[in-house]
Amino acid sequence: MFDYIDRMVVTSMFTSIENEWGISHTQSGMLVSAVYWAIVLLTFPVSILVDRWSRTKTIGIMAIMWSLATALCALTGNFVQLFMARLLIGIGEAGYAPGGSAMISGLYPVDKRAKMMGLWNASIPLGSAIGVLLGGIIAVKLGWKHAFGIVAIPGFVVAILFLFVKDYKTVDLSFVDAGNNRIKMEKKDMVKEFISKPSVIYTYFGIAAVVFVTTSLLTWLSTYFQIERNIPQDKAGTMSSAVMVLALVGAPLGGFLTDRWQRTKKNARLLFPAISTLLTAVFLFAALYLFKGAIQYALFLVMGILIMSFISGAAAVTQDVIHPGLRATSYAIAVVVQNLIGSSTAPIVMGKIYDLSNIQTALSILPFVLVLGSVLFYLGSGYYVDDMKKVVKIDLEAA
Repeated sequence: MFDYIDRMVVTSMFTSIENEWGISHTQSGMLVSAVYWAIVLLTFPVSILVDRWSRTKTIGIMAIMWSLATALCALTGNFVQLFMARLLIGIGEAGYAPGGSAMISGLYPVDKRAKMMGLWNASIPLGSAIGVLLGGIIAVKLGWKHAFGIVAIPGFVVAILFLFVKDYKTVDLSFVDAGNNRIKMEKKDMVKEFISKPSVIYTYFGIAAVVFVTTSLLTWLSTYFQIERNIPQDKAGTMSSAVMVLALVGAPLGGFLTDRWQRTKKNARLLFPAISTLLTAVFLFAALYLFKGAIQYALFLVMGILIMSFISGAAAVTQDVIHPGLRATSYAIAVVVQNLIGSSTAPIVMGKIYDLSNIQTALSILPFVLVLGSVLFYLGSGYYVDDMKKVVKIDLEAA
């Protein structure tokens, strides 16, 4: 939650920063993309540290770093300084998602994994909504720089406490050959573990498509309400955060429904994301193209419930079909793909289209990106059952 508060607090303050420093919409988008660029560069090497050393220690150290970097944003005096401070936030956040997913996957059995991943991922929209909400309110009442200092403090406290959470023992990297002999994995075996599983590859890119849309909405929906609906900055931040916070319902509900459906449909963990993502596209299309006023906002709210319901099943797949000793690495690959194609690209692409046309035109492409994500999840569902049969079964032990 604090990860995403610190990450997204800047978005509802764009108008204030642009007015004070005279930066463009594209530059505003870069302040969000900076975090994701740093994550892309570092999440893979950090995930190896997570898998081979400690989940809890890595998460704690990373969280201390990103909290300090958030506080540093309050001391910046120009765009370049703020951009560099936002890069430091990304450096700190690089290891959190891989470490968190590996921990939760190790704590719960496979038949409950989607539900628990859904509960965990519900903190993403909650943190994002709180960040957007606080950013808009504090910017109006105290000035936008104060927002960074205020949101950094509680995250720093939680980060220190996390260093004392128990972990599981690091898993030996081995597999069983045709003669039932346990063989230690080499680098080529690790690479094969991923490229031989089409379901997880489709999942990586399906997640990236949806994340492109969620990041675009997190970054620019507040601005859309301000410009297209002529709503004040603080109220626009509240309205946009309300849309995204409804994923608090969608993410765990998606996990619950996915786990229930998987009892009768083995590839439900990718079929459900395919269906829910397609429905999200329909509601977003209707909101952006067909309606205005109260009906439009109601459609945005329904979309807010649906848009994160995919994550429970999709995140579980990144853990299900991969060797238990490479789970953090698997999620790190998901993070790299989704951030490189989705999170880091979306704010700038949307900002550039906005600079060239208007915010309505920029957001209008998003339903079609969701349709692409739905197709990718559906294609991956055809391989899930066979990929599960290839996974090495290893029982985890408490450290």
